[in-house]
Parts: sequence; structure tokens; C-alpha cells
Amino acid sequence: MAINYMAYRNKIYVAFDADSDIRYYRLMQAWTQNDHTSFNFNNAHDDNRIMPWSSEETIKENLRQRFLDTKLFVLLVGERTKYLYKYVRWEIEQAIKRDIPIIVVNLNGLRNIDEQRCPLIIKEKLAIHVSFNQKIIELAMENWPLKSTNLKLQYFSGPYYYENSVYTSLNL
Repeated sequence: MAINYMAYRNKIYVAFDADSDIRYYRLMQAWTQNDHTSFNFNNAHDDNRIMPWSSEETIKENLRQRFLDTKLFVLLVGERTKYLYKYVRWEIEQAIKRDIPIIVVNLNGLRNIDEQRCPLIIKEKLAIHVSFNQKIIELAMENWPLKSTNLKLQYFSGPYYYENSVYTSLNL
């Protein structure tokens, strides 16, 4: 069963448009360095460095290795994310195939599914959609894995999101 299989995994895999949205990924990394925050994630991208000259096959093999330790998949959705097939779509496919809980983070501030920017492959899959904000992402990282497991047991699928009251309780 997926729950036992996931027990040894401890990393969070973040997928994003490396050309346009890397600053958001770097900001998430900076949040982990801030002494005044509890935001933390064991980053799958810290392992198995990929060289710029690596072939697509080599890159995907390295990414497959990263997925072996992944307990949670975070997709940063920007303007062009839904058009990226070579790696981002492939990464989404891997997360779905491996039954890894998925958090979709809207970089434009939308608090539920962004019908215009969300990649088609994930629109109907079970995933929580949140805005790009440290507090709400942290909450989702802490709670979504168990919540998604419970929703799957109830045969729930499709987009999920926090009510505005959750954002309000976090002063967002």
C-alpha cells in the first residue's frame, strides 16, 4: 500500500519553470534559512546535481532518482508552466504515477485552481491548490499528505483548496 511505501521518504520535490520562475523557488529556499520561521523542507533538488551539458535521458534518470525519496510534490505554477512538456509535464506524470501527494502553488496569488495556468494533466487530479505564500505553503506541506490519503480513501478526486477562513486564520 502507498502509505507503507511512502514511510521512508522524506524529501519534497519542487517542479517549476526554471527559466521564468526560479526566483520563487529561491525564495522558498531562503525561507528555510530564516531563523524566525518554522518553514522547512528537505529539498529533493539538493541531491544528484545535474550538469548543464547533461542529455535529456541523463537528466530524467537523475530526476527519477530524486523521486525515490520524495514524499511530497510541489508544483509552482506561473504564466508558462502549462506549456512546459519536456520536464515539468514529465515531473507531474512521475508524481501522479508514484502516487505522491501534490501541492499546486499559484504564483499569481490565486487561492484555488487557476483554470488558465494549471497544466491540463493535473486539473482533474487530486491536488491542493494554494497561493504563493510561506504560511499557506507550510500549512499544506504539514497537512496535505495525510488529508490527500484520507480523501483518496473516500474516492475524492480533482482540485482541492483551503477556504478563505484558513487564509484569514493565518493573517493572509
